[in-house]
Amino acid sequence: MQYPQVPWTLQGYAIQTLHLVDIDQVRPLIPLELEIISVWPGKTLASVYLSNYGSGSVLEYSELIVAPALVNHQRKIGGWVSHIYVNNADSVAGGREIWGLPKELAEFTWEQGERVTVHQKNRKLCSLKYNRQSLAWRQRLSVSSFSTLGANLLMFPAEFESVLGLIGSKLEIPAESPFSEIGLGKPWLTVRCEQMNLRVDAPKVVEQMRV
Repeated sequence: MQYPQVPWTLQGYAIQTLHLVDIDQVRPLIPLELEIISVWPGKTLASVYLSNYGSGSVLEYSELIVAPALVNHQRKIGGWVSHIYVNNADSVAGGREIWGLPKELAEFTWEQGERVTVHQKNRKLCSLKYNRQSLAWRQRLSVSSFSTLGANLLMFPAEFESVLGLIGSKLEIPAESPFSEIGLGKPWLTVRCEQMNLRVDAPKVVEQMRV
């Protein structure tokens, strides 16, 4: 596979939902080297991120990222990605070989800016119905994520600038979905990102994992 060298720069739009989930329920999905951050007694912050990267991106593709917990490692805070799907084979190869992300291929259907549905072969992974944003503001943010590659625990930064807006949404995850047992439930907050410019940098090794 041919994929771009880092950093990856991506342009497009995204919708991200935030959820409160049970720490005990998601603990098996998280490496023991990472401390799960409690944002409420017994609860951590999970997210579902759906994006479409188009013209101006190093690769054009859609993406679904499921991060079941907010985590900490040696005072470094970030998300842990347990499930990630794209519709571009080069993105799968780059994600796995550069960042150690468990990317898989899936099919995305975007409907008139109001709904997105993700399937993997004949299995539905999820669908998200969302509203158009009205009030919005431009924001620049930097976030970090953890992953693993071989015996290495990695951390990598991402910086993005986008027009953000709070919207309503309805997330549906069927029982046959691989991440249905996370218990995501109804989003308590949904953010829509328009005119997004995203830069994902190379990962750094932060620890040798336990065998």
